[in-house]
This record gives sequence, structure tokens and C-alpha cells, in this order.
Amino acid sequence: MSAVKSLLVAALGGALLAAPVAAQSHLRVSPAHPLPGAVVTLTLRDSGGGRDSIVAIRGTMAGEPLHFESARGEHRAIGAVPVDSVASVVAQALVTRASGRVDTLRVAVEIPPLPPPSEQLAVASRFGRPLDAATEARVARENARALAVGRRSHQSPRVWSAPFLRPRASEISSSFGTGRTFNGAVTSRHLGVDFRGAVGEPVRAANAGVVALVDRFFLGGRVVYIDHGAGVVTGYLHLSKVLVAVGDTVTRGQQIGLVGATGRVTGPHLHWNARYGALTVNPLDLVALDW
Repeated sequence: MSAVKSLLVAALGGALLAAPVAAQSHLRVSPAHPLPGAVVTLTLRDSGGGRDSIVAIRGTMAGEPLHFESARGEHRAIGAVPVDSVASVVAQALVTRASGRVDTLRVAVEIPPLPPPSEQLAVASRFGRPLDAATEARVARENARALAVGRRSHQSPRVWSAPFLRPRASEISSSFGTGRTFNGAVTSRHLGVDFRGAVGEPVRAANAGVVALVDRFFLGGRVVYIDHGAGVVTGYLHLSKVLVAVGDTVTRGQQIGLVGATGRVTGPHLHWNARYGALTVNPLDLVALDW
């Protein structure tokens, strides 16, 4: 081989060795097969080794924004699976790097179906009758107000830093997602968690947040909704007494009300629900978060 050719080969080899390897990102959703109404954790890992670092991440899942935060050398966010999901839900992240390059990452999450109705409830006939038009309109307005609290929560930074707590230490009488048949005719899904309790027993905030809504609803009775920021809201229904006001900042475990039987119920208990943005989720999934 001539001296000139040897120099060209050496130069080319050196250039190949010196060429930077493009940084790659990987998006993972856990659990891999969540149930409808589940809260999931999205983890974004970068293999760039410091080259072309990530400067911004924007994402969505089931139409709701994702709020990625850096922790333990990775980027994490929570997302939600709609309760009416029947096949799959797509999570997407747009990763912007220092060079200006934008990577699009997508993950399709398969959703197993919920089991058929399992709770057979016998209740007074008045609970099975259709509501009159005026009451239906009232219920729709109240539902819209509670939904708006979840949507606005995306505009607030995350307030909580410690794990979520159950609002009561008592036994659960009805779980999230349980199918119900009323008097053998009306079928529905229970979109919250019911805790046993006598009238006047304490109800505590599941985590730090700001009280966003206090009112008396037709279905929920006396209600309190707490905005925990970054899309997360918890609701406390059927209270006999409310101990906080809109705008109050509450701490994790603070007493916010008393168990009651207000609203459309057959007996005293606490109905605890949660939302991620506009999506109703299983509040016990918040308790299980490793954040």
C-alpha cells in the first residue's frame, strides 16, 4: 500500500472513531398492562452520556398533558388510562435536545378489560328511578365544576412531595371499578373508593394541596376537592361537616372534614375519588406511587 493511501485510510478510520454517536431516548410505561382508570408512571431514559443533552420534554397520554421531572438520573411523569379504554392508549413524548434536534417517542399501552359487574345491590326504589330534568341539569353542572378543577390542575406546579395517604384507616366497603347491578336492572361502575365510617369520624387530606372546591352537590352531598398540582386532584364526598375553605393550603394527613351521609347515599361513608386532568382514576393508585 502506498504511503498516500495509508494516510487516507488512517485519516478515515480516525474520523469514524471520532464521530459522535447520536443520543437515544427510551420511553417506558409502568405497569405495562394497566387496567382502565389506572395511574401509570412514564420513565424516559437517555443514552446520550452527556452528549447533546435533553433541554425540554413535552408529552401527552390519552389527550392529557404529561409533566416530566428529572429524578435519579431519569425523567419521570405520571399519566392516566381512561376508564372507558377498551384496547390501547398511546403515550407520546417530544424530546428537545441542546442541538435543536427533536425526537418523537411513542408507546402503545395495551389495556385489559374490566371484569363484568360483581356487586348485586338492593336499594330503595327511589335510587333506581330516573332523575327529573331539573335535577339532571343540576347534576351536569356540578359534574362540570368538579371536572374543571382537574383540568385547571395542569396549570399548577406539583405541590406534593411525600407519598399519598388513604384519607381514612377504616375498611374499604367498595373498590374502584367494581361493576354494580342495582335491583337487578341498572348497571354501572363505581368510580371511587368507599371507606366505612360513622357520622362525625375524621376525614384527612391524602396529600398536600390547595382546596379548589367546597360545596353541597346533589349526588356527592358536602364535597371537598383538593388540587395537588401537575394534574392531580382528589375529592372527598358525602361529608357531614367541612373543616376547610376554598383557597386553603392543606398538609398531608390534615383533617379536612367529617364522615357523613349527605347526598344520594344509603348510609354514612366516605367516597374518595381522584382525577388526572379530566380523567377519573383509581385513587389507590396514587397511594401506590413510588415517587
